Amino acid sequence: MIEKSVGYAFCGSYCTFDKAIESLEKICGIYKSVTPIMSENAYKTDSRFGPAQGFIDKIEALCGKKIVSTIPESEPFGPKALLDLLIIAPCTGNTIAKLAGGITDTSVTMAAKAHLRNGRPVLIAVSTNDGLSGNASNVGLLLNRKNYFFVPFYQDDPVKKPTSITADFDLLPAAAEAALQGVQLQPMLLSSR
Repeated sequence: MIEKSVGYAFCGSYCTFDKAIESLEKICGIYKSVTPIMSENAYKTDSRFGPAQGFIDKIEALCGKKIVSTIPESEPFGPKALLDLLIIAPCTGNTIAKLAGGITDTSVTMAAKAHLRNGRPVLIAVSTNDGLSGNASNVGLLLNRKNYFFVPFYQDDPVKKPTSITADFDLLPAAAEAALQGVQLQPMLLSSR
């Protein structure tokens, strides 16, 4: 086990939760301490992909810790320097826009803001239907900011959803290791999956 503390945050891209939980399981097998975080919406919302409590139970069982799901619970990540790496997977377009705009109104955006004050990496596994339209500029802003890294991503359905992008969750562990070294895993743009 690598002696690093990792935060693993979920946002409301419910269609990718199964892939994100598989990646979380891999991360828990690599790093000594993994703290689960969920946005308030992800924590409370039942969707067609499953009930919130079912996901909560799986995530807490993997990490062996209660989920951080409020702004006050997330704020100490900064002053106490609790994490070496923060992973946001899945990271929605809404959260990407908030990060790009400096908006801190969820547990996940607070965790990112608090963590970044220590000059440590944030790894984003994007999952959004507007990554190549309304949120393209926000993705671009984060690509140009210090300490932000992306799990390589691709168009998940270029015919039916031509502006949708999603991370290749299989590459998340390698992207996490690269981010800890201050390096963007390449290639970042994948042709397909």
